[in-house]
Amino acid sequence: MEDVRTFLHFGVLLSSVLFTIGAAGEDYFPEAMDVQWVSNNFKTILTWGPEPTNYTYTVEFSRFGKDRQRNPHCIRSSRTECDLTNELRNLQETYSADILSEPLPGVTSDLVEFPYTRAERFSPYKHTKIGGPAFKIVQSEDKTKMTLHIQDPLTPLYKDEQLLTIRDIFKNDLKYRVVYNKAGSTGKKEKMSDLRDVELTNLDKGQSYCFMVAAYIPSRSAQKRLGDWSKPQCSPRESKTIFEEFSFGVISGAIGIMLAIFIILIILTVVCCKLCCCKKTKTVDKDNLQMSPV
Repeated sequence: MEDVRTFLHFGVLLSSVLFTIGAAGEDYFPEAMDVQWVSNNFKTILTWGPEPTNYTYTVEFSRFGKDRQRNPHCIRSSRTECDLTNELRNLQETYSADILSEPLPGVTSDLVEFPYTRAERFSPYKHTKIGGPAFKIVQSEDKTKMTLHIQDPLTPLYKDEQLLTIRDIFKNDLKYRVVYNKAGSTGKKEKMSDLRDVELTNLDKGQSYCFMVAAYIPSRSAQKRLGDWSKPQCSPRESKTIFEEFSFGVISGAIGIMLAIFIILIILTVVCCKLCCCKKTKTVDKDNLQMSPV
């Protein structure tokens, strides 16, 4: 009888252990990994991995020290990204975010707190990457000055039904760095400007110059101050006459060489003609001599 009781106790204990393991297995949700903020011109998306199988992700975010909020599009979702552009509208604030691993919609769990991964703190004003701006090159009439008309990159943010540019947000904190060089030359020059229209003077007349532009935010940390560089653009090279392209000495030398070659050709032609004439005369005289009667 004692053996039977021992066996029953062992069976109950084993069943309890197996049930606990099974329940724990059902409530196991992997934590998110590789959590990153991807932000360009204030378009801000939180990304992570891996792709979920039998569970979902929920994103919670908040301004530092404030209550947590949820984006309705990022609650128990199978996606591995969440667009928080419109939620992070206080651009100079610092935000925190958690990615929770939760059961599928309609599925319950006994877990009191779900596994989560916390993203690094993020401030749109300090951390968003600024894309390379577009610009137009305008040359002065005397060909010694060029002006770059830079277009402030647009953001996805609106105010009074108008899209905001990065200048609307950064204001006097926005500058532009310009690097340029003569086409075909490796020596570069640099200029910093507070304005969208950048004038470059004391340029060599008629030369083609190549330019690149990037936004520069001096209030940021050193690694985040410079935005992406624009695509390079070159001004057209002015077509010149031969007298503008080469000096008088070079042109005179070239004319002298051509005249010398021309004279040599004439002399060779005359000599060849005389040699041919002499040869023909000797041939005729020889033929006449053979045909004469003895």
